[in-house]
Amino acid sequence: MNAVSTNRALTAGERALAKWMLENGTEEAGPSLAQLDELEVTPWQCACGCASINFQLKGHPPAPPGVHVLGDFLCGPMEAPAGAFIYESGGVLSGIEVYSLASDAPPVLPDAPLRPMG
Repeated sequence: MNAVSTNRALTAGERALAKWMLENGTEEAGPSLAQLDELEVTPWQCACGCASINFQLKGHPPAPPGVHVLGDFLCGPMEAPAGAFIYESGGVLSGIEVYSLASDAPPVLPDAPLRPMG
């Protein structure tokens, strides 16, 4: 099966989260905003059950391997915080990763705004 045919459009929530993370991320994040309208979510799912998603630009091959973080934030309740970061590789937005800091990794993506890391 061709993975490109199973990609889907970003939901409104995914797009809003990615936009917020880029607008509030590192100085390097700003130029990636232009890619938002061309992003699709791949069918990949993390084996741990977290809500992390991978991106692919419409009509383009997947981003090269690698992770360059453009924004890293805290999410979840204060008593059980989690983290979320948006990343790129080779100049191509690659995904949003959510991860555990005190309990299980989030099974759903957080809503923006998130809290600054540290």
